[in-house]
Amino acid sequence: MIVCVPVSGVGAIDPRWGRADRLAIAEVLDGQIVSWQEFDVGWSRLHDEGTEGSHHARVARVLLEHNVQIVVAKHMGDPMTRMLEKLNLNVRLGASGDARAAVRAAAADKGE
Repeated sequence: MIVCVPVSGVGAIDPRWGRADRLAIAEVLDGQIVSWQEFDVGWSRLHDEGTEGSHHARVARVLLEHNVQIVVAKHMGDPMTRMLEKLNLNVRLGASGDARAAVRAAAADKGE
């Protein structure tokens, strides 16, 4: 199971999904994180450059390139949520605290 989460510099969930500066993409197997990669995405700067659609396309591209199946976040707007669901991604909102714990919980809830 591939899970994506916005992260802060201290390993916590960044509450800003669409304006996150850094993402973690984790592979979870049998309840354990077997791979954890962090990427600087700079969405706080890029968010207001161009249209909402161009930003959503930027987000979608990152997720599709990494074969993400679940997105874990504290909050995101309805248009972003709808776009991710159209991509058949499982969106889990309301997350906070330790990013790795939230990733494991999301994967466990999905049966991984």
